[in-house]
Amino acid sequence: MAPLRARTVETEGQVKGALAILCGKNMTRRECRSCGNRAAADPRAPLEAIGPHDRDAQCRRAMPYNPPMARRIALVEDDSTIRQNYVDALTRAGYEVVAFGDRPSASRALSARLPELAIIDIGLGADIDGGFQLCRELRSASARLPIIFLSARDSDFDIVSGLRLGADDYLTKDVSLPHLLARIAALFRRVDAADEAPAAGEVLNRGPLALDAQRMAAAWRGKPVGLTVTEFWMVHSLARHPGHVKDRDQLMRDAEMVVDDGTITSHVKRIRKKFLAVDPAFAAIETVYGMGYRWHEGE
Repeated sequence: MAPLRARTVETEGQVKGALAILCGKNMTRRECRSCGNRAAADPRAPLEAIGPHDRDAQCRRAMPYNPPMARRIALVEDDSTIRQNYVDALTRAGYEVVAFGDRPSASRALSARLPELAIIDIGLGADIDGGFQLCRELRSASARLPIIFLSARDSDFDIVSGLRLGADDYLTKDVSLPHLLARIAALFRRVDAADEAPAAGEVLNRGPLALDAQRMAAAWRGKPVGLTVTEFWMVHSLARHPGHVKDRDQLMRDAEMVVDDGTITSHVKRIRKKFLAVDPAFAAIETVYGMGYRWHEGE
């Protein structure tokens, strides 16, 4: 497989939301639209080849770039070239990256210290489903850890399997860098939203259901239900307005994810399975065929 090449960013929104970087910083495209200064570089070249923008010609209209606090991301990818390209791209985006080429080394290191987000390939060398096993281990260690599968395998079976194992997202390796960075940022926003929940009214109670956004904890009839970040916000979206039908677009928006209908269905099935493990009579999530899902008030 050809190694990943960082793409040039083509729009103002992508520049602001992805790799960043206008006047006085490294450019992410040939021309800064704020001042018109052009970089003498092939637009197909990796970002590092474009070089620094001339600081003597800074544009007063350029937006300031405030790098985020470094978040720690674990990357597990067996192809050394692809792995290094992803490491470089994520590092440029302001993340701290620890990378592994196989499941055993990743398992040992991550069992000692969990990352803030994990990106995992499925096939890891001779271990064709090693990423699935690693996902199980990480999900057992933390129900809250955001996990993304990033794989060349694009079959429905693999996508559904990954989500059922507890991954929050599943992307294929043809995804663009801005898209990947946007997905990562969305997962971190969801975690931050829970951390920043107000002290008062932070627990949503709906009959037997209790959702604590501060601790990202869910309980049903007093028993804990281990939900992932994505699952938690999907349940929160439904339970916040009992009886209201939420279509797939609304659930995606509330959970800050962009997936197809089949992926939403897989998440809902997994959520139901977790509640049923606690209460075999659980029936609070209703499917409204042709419309979406709703939280049943009668529970």
